[in-house]
Amino acid sequence: MRRQFTGWPEQAMDVLWQLQGEPTHATRERYRADRERLVRQPMIALLNEVADTDPRYEDFSVWHYRTDSWWWQHQGAVIRLGRKIEIGLRLSLEGLRVQGAWWYPDPGQVDMFRKAVASEASGRELSDIVEGVRKKGYDISGDVMKRPPRGYPADHSRTNLLRHRSLIAARPLGCEEWLHTPEAVDRVLSAAADLDALLMWLVRHVKHAT
Repeated sequence: MRRQFTGWPEQAMDVLWQLQGEPTHATRERYRADRERLVRQPMIALLNEVADTDPRYEDFSVWHYRTDSWWWQHQGAVIRLGRKIEIGLRLSLEGLRVQGAWWYPDPGQVDMFRKAVASEASGRELSDIVEGVRKKGYDISGDVMKRPPRGYPADHSRTNLLRHRSLIAARPLGCEEWLHTPEAVDRVLSAAADLDALLMWLVRHVKHAT
């Protein structure tokens, strides 16, 4: 039976604080069980709640621990919506961060993206979507070339988008009291709604290519 998400306990932040800097192996092992119970398991519960709202959100992963200290200090998770197209969540001492991302593309996906950006209808649609997401407070980033790609005019009206080899829209959701309550689910769903048009554009136009 699924465990209902009730928020991250306040002690979760205490555990993450103890893992700051370069914690020794002994320190990590000392806090492993508490981190699993207080940090990682609530993320799983949150993603289960989110998945219950929309079948598109049912394919998700919550990261385990790795050698690098960063992975102990940040609890990540992704919801997969398409090939290399994801909603990402990350909990740390800074709070909860969300992003919509198309990244680490397969061979051929970048060409498909550029063709869709260059096309008048789909390209203008993406440009409007990105501007709308930016106005909602999301930072737009990605792997961006210094110059327009070969084969496209340097003065193309969407040259800034054409230079992207990945596309990420991200913003912090904060570290307020709601993080310790079920309201965090609503915050994540609101962010998912903000990102939906962008991610669905990518799902339509940046298919799996080899």
